Amino acid sequence: MDQRPAPPAQMARRGLRAVMALLSTVVLVATGIGWRYYQDLSGGINTSDVITGGTQAAPGTDMNILLVGVDSRTDAQGRPLSKQVLAQLRSGAEEGVLNSDTIILLHVPANGGKATAISIPRDSYVDIPGYGKNKINSAYPQALMAASEKLRNRGGDEAAVDRDSRTAGRSELIKTVEKLTGVKIDHFAEVNLLGFFQLTNAIGGVEVCLKEAVKEFRSGANFKAGRQVISGGDALAFVRQRYNLPQSDFSRIRRQQVFLAAVAHKILSAGTLTSPSKLQGLIDTAKASVVLDSGWDILGFARQASNLAGGNLQFVTIPTAGSDSNSAGDVVLVEPDEVRRFVREQTGAAPDASTAPRPGGASSEKVPPGDITVDVRNGTGRGGLAGQVATKLTARGYQRGKLDNIEEPSTSTVHYPPGHSDAGEQVAELMGGMRTEEDSKVPADTVRVYLASDFSLSSIRSDDSSSSSSTRSSASSRASRSSAAPAPPTPPITADGVPCVD
Repeated sequence: MDQRPAPPAQMARRGLRAVMALLSTVVLVATGIGWRYYQDLSGGINTSDVITGGTQAAPGTDMNILLVGVDSRTDAQGRPLSKQVLAQLRSGAEEGVLNSDTIILLHVPANGGKATAISIPRDSYVDIPGYGKNKINSAYPQALMAASEKLRNRGGDEAAVDRDSRTAGRSELIKTVEKLTGVKIDHFAEVNLLGFFQLTNAIGGVEVCLKEAVKEFRSGANFKAGRQVISGGDALAFVRQRYNLPQSDFSRIRRQQVFLAAVAHKILSAGTLTSPSKLQGLIDTAKASVVLDSGWDILGFARQASNLAGGNLQFVTIPTAGSDSNSAGDVVLVEPDEVRRFVREQTGAAPDASTAPRPGGASSEKVPPGDITVDVRNGTGRGGLAGQVATKLTARGYQRGKLDNIEEPSTSTVHYPPGHSDAGEQVAELMGGMRTEEDSKVPADTVRVYLASDFSLSSIRSDDSSSSSSTRSSASSRASRSSAAPAPPTPPITADGVPCVD
């Protein structure tokens, strides 16, 4: 799958739309006048069963919410948007790939204190469980496309294929963010391109401030200097511009955070709550454009998060380590250990046991190596490679399985038996981040490694400490060669005031 950046005219609208849609849902039920609207919303909101592998946060406890904005030319039911609507969105041509181009981890404390929205740059180069390393915004579409192909081969109807493959994509993105940040995701909210446009119109626009006038044709941004109210297509242009800005994507993220803070302030503290027409507009937007995880108690969340206005919501961005160019295109380098430390500092959240690094920096082994037998299938044509791989794995405590030479597969992959994804992902990570695949032909307590020409023996991690050291050294080396230095730290953006930005 081609993960190169899209042409400028087709860039996704990168506004932090998910937070806006979620906050609009909150205010509907945070007051008595919103109860009728809540009943309307709860009967029409779209849900997806994406929170797996554990229980959700109990009411009255800290909550971590993954907020995702997707570049989709469909509504929440998967129906294509009309040409007239697309023209209003100034969305450009369909790229054929549904990217999650806005990714935010929202931490809401149990005691009603300050909530923190942590932006994750869409080009962050990270480990995607089962798919190797790539940009984080590719996790959703990669898993979606893989699931879609598998479901169509089984003969599923198109509506079911679309629904279930999107669920697979969302779940993959959740796993990727959990692995990067070290925290458990309790809830999920997704909003599409249409939702952002409709929401800004429904609340009558928001006030922003620019240090200088700007006119940039790729995004359509054309604004005067100083404070001004924007909505609709202008709002999309404001949050998507990255060219002719001092720090490109990072300047754009700053804009998005300022804009979101203004939206939160207006929804939660202005006259929106007392206007039936505006409330109904927010309801219609959520029903058409928002997807939440199934089982989320929105009313309970609203009571917990009803004080996000007036500075009780702040926006920050994960630390980065410069940029680089590789097979995935132009990427933003990140150090997972630094990201996890930053997230803990910002939220006070304890690391999730299943994703937290152990001493030395590598992820914990969920399955004892001695319980896993590893078969190796060599398709590279390089004699003796299967034996060399087996020797390295047995040195790490894994059981030596059957070795064989085969015709070359399309890519190096680790196959695991049904119900044993933990073992498969553990071996895949050790092998340097291979793709994983469930395979009913693989015996229980066994994983099977298929080697293609894209595999290098040096990809196998020799031990935890050297792996961590090597990763840090490699990232530092790439950062020193990169064309962009790490983004300097900036003060958090809050939902109180209208700061001027580039």
